[in-house]
Amino acid sequence: MIYERLLRPLLFSLDAERAHELALHLLRVFGRFSPRKSWRTTPLEQFGLQFPHRIGLAAGLDKNGVALPAWEALGFAFAEIGTVTARAQPGNPPPRIFRYPAQRALINRLGFNNDGATVVAQRLAHLRERSRWPRIPVGINIGKSRDTPLEAAAEDYVFSLGKLRPFADYIALNVSSPNTPGLRELQDAGHLDSLLRVLASERAETPLLVKIAPDLELTALDELIGVCEANKIAGIIATNTTLDHSAIPRAADEQGGLSGAPLREKSTAILRHIASRTRLPVIGCGGIFDKNSAREKLQAGASLLHVYTGFIYRGPQLVRELSRL
Repeated sequence: MIYERLLRPLLFSLDAERAHELALHLLRVFGRFSPRKSWRTTPLEQFGLQFPHRIGLAAGLDKNGVALPAWEALGFAFAEIGTVTARAQPGNPPPRIFRYPAQRALINRLGFNNDGATVVAQRLAHLRERSRWPRIPVGINIGKSRDTPLEAAAEDYVFSLGKLRPFADYIALNVSSPNTPGLRELQDAGHLDSLLRVLASERAETPLLVKIAPDLELTALDELIGVCEANKIAGIIATNTTLDHSAIPRAADEQGGLSGAPLREKSTAILRHIASRTRLPVIGCGGIFDKNSAREKLQAGASLLHVYTGFIYRGPQLVRELSRL
């Protein structure tokens, strides 16, 4: 309630990206002094990992892993940092995050702005050395650098995997962001199979997950599921942001990926289709703002849930509510 009545109005009075940076700075400080979380929940196991409950932080909020201790202190059962690319890159020019409070939505076209795999790995090593490493599972989301041609994408993923695997409880392969030109072509069965075959010899025992788009045709989705099963992928994250902006007034629309409440139905439909075709665990993501939308994802077949835009709008109270599911 403090967040929704006091902190959110303050943050929403700022430019969206500036508010994001301020929030991360505050969370970084908070994480240095926050006490360890005491869990009163029944843990569950997925892809060989123990989770205190089902609610995790989606990639995108903490791209560079600067606030890892804070996510545990706020009650998340796991946190996914990234997307991290092989080389540091600034992303697309601002403005590149847009709020739509009436629709409870965001559009972003950040374009994988991050410090690069080497710097992020050094930051995570420093955090571990200072004994501030969280006790919750940490996922690291990796993607293709913008200037890497599609035919060389595997080299990018292999480099990032090698740098970041020592710090990851699981690695998520982002092949579905709409903000890096050509990236979504990696969801095609042929491209994805080639990528996963290259990564098979590099991943060791680290579970690999694939994060997919909500805009896939069902035939293509079925092919993707088959490729994931054949390559012994640990799970699927459904879904990333959408290019369907029909919920946004045309005059206010912006280029980029749409997240939040308008994504709920589309992402749940994709999730339900996946669950009907495979026994692979699925992390449900998209439009989770309350218990009803979270239960909908679980009933559709999700094993775990990711929140991002719902957290931006509702704050830590959302995590507390959903952790009891």
